[in-house]
Amino acid sequence: MEGWSFLTNHARVLLCIAHDPGVRLRDIAASLDITERSAYGFVTDLTAAGYVVKQKDGRRNRYRIQAHMPLREPASREPAIGEVLALLAGTRPARHRIARASDPDAGGIRQPEPQGP
Repeated sequence: MEGWSFLTNHARVLLCIAHDPGVRLRDIAASLDITERSAYGFVTDLTAAGYVVKQKDGRRNRYRIQAHMPLREPASREPAIGEVLALLAGTRPARHRIARASDPDAGGIRQPEPQGP
């Protein structure tokens, strides 16, 4: 039987970023057994779609996942990407643990800041 996976490479790249927001493209490529060029393409797709925000940090990039973004799945109630990543990463769902941009221990998955009254 040919090898296959339940997750797309885009989802697998998101998981890599969720585990390490400062992950390098070469490390993503190595862990997923894809080329650096492919890793770059997946990160570019995720950034263009609004799921990931890329920020320069010296010579490297740091990534923030926009956990409030809905999945691109037509079949369900459209859970937020943060809920799915929390499930796959084995952490508490984002709705129970809301990470703020000011929280240095929050990792790469961020919920939007609450708006003032």
